[in-house]
Amino acid sequence: MIGFGQRISYAFRSFFRILSSGEIPGDVAHELIQPPAEIAQPPVEVATSQRETPADSVDRAVQMLAILQRDGRLIDFFTEDIAPYSDQQIGAAVRDLHQSCKNALERYVKLEPIIAHDEGQQITVQDPVDPASVKLIGNVTGKPPLRGLLRHRGWRVKSVDLPPLPEGNGRSVIAPAEVEI
Repeated sequence: MIGFGQRISYAFRSFFRILSSGEIPGDVAHELIQPPAEIAQPPVEVATSQRETPADSVDRAVQMLAILQRDGRLIDFFTEDIAPYSDQQIGAAVRDLHQSCKNALERYVKLEPIIAHDEGQQITVQDPVDPASVKLIGNVTGKPPLRGLLRHRGWRVKSVDLPPLPEGNGRSVIAPAEVEI
């Protein structure tokens, strides 16, 4: 079974890729069609006050979107037509959005790099290579150990500490409608 943190990662990446290009990322689709025994991920510590069910994992993804909306107005930003605004106006909005969403992420999700080296540094990839964790790009020939340039360290969820899920229909709400009377 894919870990909670990996599911959140897949959910966000898929959400944004579908918004931008209408496609699911190839590596996500590849991982989701593999038998569960082939997916080797380190365990993710999930702090919750209740036992989770499979339906809760979807609710947790919605909850994370709700947190990013509440703290940073992320969904409002992505659904806004930004074409009429100048680059300067967008840049100013993104600066605030970035800081707010970064703070929310740091509060609820602890991340760690998959490869703890500086990007641009030469590294050696040892056997076995976990394709969920390390993507070999470029002219890939031969078998590990392989020497290459680290283009991206990758990220893995170390722990998740979300508040308890609400009861009832509120689990699918990212942001309530606001009506001023």
